[in-house]
Amino acid sequence: MTAPKPREVFIHGVTRDGRTFRPSDWAERLAGAMSSFRPGGSQGINARIGYSPLCVPRVLGSVKCVLVSERLRDIEPMAWDFVMHFARDNQLQIAEACLLPVPYDRAGPL
Repeated sequence: MTAPKPREVFIHGVTRDGRTFRPSDWAERLAGAMSSFRPGGSQGINARIGYSPLCVPRVLGSVKCVLVSERLRDIEPMAWDFVMHFARDNQLQIAEACLLPVPYDRAGPL
């Protein structure tokens, strides 16, 4: 039996009253602040600059979002709280979901 896949939380760049959240690079800034929180921690000299797989910016349709894995809560509860409080304090819409992998064939994405 396998463990259930952790859920993801989508923080949408739209406030509860329907306004687009500003500044326009908010998703990249938030994900950048969380970049050091990675499974297994930083990898010393082999560490790369980039987003943590636990907190990544995305665009869904035309809306900027940040996809946050609930595994972040297990690795660093204070980082999880920071992200969730950011969304709450800025009245951003939140949705729980599970991001499905993109199906591929030999020619690329289907």
